[in-house]
Amino acid sequence: MGKRPPKWVGRAATLLAGVFGVAMAVPSTASAGQVTIFNGAAPATGAGDYVALGDSYSSGVGTGVYDPASGACARSPLSYPPLWDAEHHPASFEFVACSGAKTADVLANQISALQPATDLVTITIGGNDAGFGPVLQTCTAAQSDSTCIAAVDAAEAFDRSVLRDRLARTYAAIRQAAPHAQVVVLGYPRVFDLAPSCADPRVPNVARRTKLNEGADVLDGVIQSVSQQFGFYFGDVRDQFASHGVCSADPWINDPSVPTAVGPYHPTQAGYRSGYLVALDIVTARGGPAARSQLAEPRTYPAPPALEVPRPARRRDGIPASHLLLRQAS
Repeated sequence: MGKRPPKWVGRAATLLAGVFGVAMAVPSTASAGQVTIFNGAAPATGAGDYVALGDSYSSGVGTGVYDPASGACARSPLSYPPLWDAEHHPASFEFVACSGAKTADVLANQISALQPATDLVTITIGGNDAGFGPVLQTCTAAQSDSTCIAAVDAAEAFDRSVLRDRLARTYAAIRQAAPHAQVVVLGYPRVFDLAPSCADPRVPNVARRTKLNEGADVLDGVIQSVSQQFGFYFGDVRDQFASHGVCSADPWINDPSVPTAVGPYHPTQAGYRSGYLVALDIVTARGGPAARSQLAEPRTYPAPPALEVPRPARRRDGIPASHLLLRQAS
């Protein structure tokens, strides 16, 4: 990972310094039954090293402009990580996000880009694990709305169980590999606007679009919940993409009419620039004092319930002797 001279001076260095601190859980001073997590950390001195992990929503699929050297990973200079790099000039920048990546691919092929000295990590991950593409295909081709709804329901159940565990393993590996980094986990937009009709007949009807957007909300909720357990900051892009989904008057997400090589149902160049980059700028305190205050604000969440271990049953509790489990000395 090649170094380059830091270009931060004066006020710019002060504004950016808060990005590169440790984002860890801090012992709570809140009342009993709550856990307080500080998503902002004390600023570090000097310029930082930035590594961008993730899937196609980080690599830049949808822009239509890709680095030939990245091959099937389809990394674009117009995705939010290179745009952030060009805007802020970190000391070094490594871009390893890859189209189609699942959590297992991050663990196998991307984590190695992290170093103990890494200062900033960004990632989008989980959509491919959840089967977003196949679910979308089902909702496009299904004869009945109920088939689409069932497919989204199954994906939501997967997100709440299997994906939650996969994300936890992935985030734990990131923290182990980059123990002092500020980690920003960015979510996914609601893909669709809910206009009654859409110009492209291949776009699902309103009922199906509504259900697919609900699925995106569940996915983002799981990602946010798990990321915050690790003290990572969640960058929610749904506000940025509001009124800019497929079927809107000003879409920032490609509809199915664009060539597969460009990336249907992925952000456009405007989506990465005005959606993802803006969300990342807010998190990394480039949005002014209000955003910096938001980054450093302690957030309080309910503490998990205490584990209660029941005492063994006894005959005097009225349990028949035949139902008691007897422990033999070993």
